[in-house]
Amino acid sequence: MTAGSAHSQKVCFADFKHPCYKMAYFHELSSRVSFQEARLACESEGGVLLSLENEAEQKLIESMLQNLTKPGTGISDGDFWIGLWRNGDGQTSGACPDLYQWSDGSNSQYRNWYTDEPSCGSEKCVVMYHQPTANPGLGGPYLYQWNDDRCNMKHNYICKYEPEINPTAPVEKPYLTNQPGDTHQNVVVTEAGIIPNLIYVVIPTIPLLLLILVAFGTCCFQMLHKSKGRTKTSPNQSTLWISKSTRKESGMEV
Repeated sequence: MTAGSAHSQKVCFADFKHPCYKMAYFHELSSRVSFQEARLACESEGGVLLSLENEAEQKLIESMLQNLTKPGTGISDGDFWIGLWRNGDGQTSGACPDLYQWSDGSNSQYRNWYTDEPSCGSEKCVVMYHQPTANPGLGGPYLYQWNDDRCNMKHNYICKYEPEINPTAPVEKPYLTNQPGDTHQNVVVTEAGIIPNLIYVVIPTIPLLLLILVAFGTCCFQMLHKSKGRTKTSPNQSTLWISKSTRKESGMEV
């Protein structure tokens, strides 16, 4: 794969809670990969082929894919492998849809099949449709719904990674990082997120600051009160914790 043949951006979030994602889109059809090749490519970078936990995550991926079809990008049709697949031969019974599983071990039951999918039979691996220029079918436009396909077909793919935690450095919300070889792309940086990091440092110190203020105020009050009540104070007596009944005793308890 050459630098000019792929559009690949890794997207992370500043809250350290969301996973990171990478959309690997290949301009040239000959550069696209099979299901197993996509799976290995993600794992080689410490990730997995995309699993989807719920509709909210599905919508998040859709919003990222919409960026690929912005005017002027030159990017359009091309389905994306996700990590759903079926292990077994040629099932065509009604139980077939229940046999699909996530390659990363996720037990998510969320599904977003296109109408009349999955087809089953020899089609065991799943893509997310991304064909904005295709005429709509019975289930509407071929965009973002899922379709099972033969595992040796060539497609783009989407990787998923654990959240990147780097609290010592300024972060962006969200931010995009280029993958090695994608030198034709610029790093996209948005809203800085250093203030939330400062909050994590300041908040735990508030109780200590309040305690210091209370102790300081108590000290000042006691000193002021004693200075009014006495005209002379022995220099070796405490002005904080010695009661009136023991003022004449020497020494300060520690």
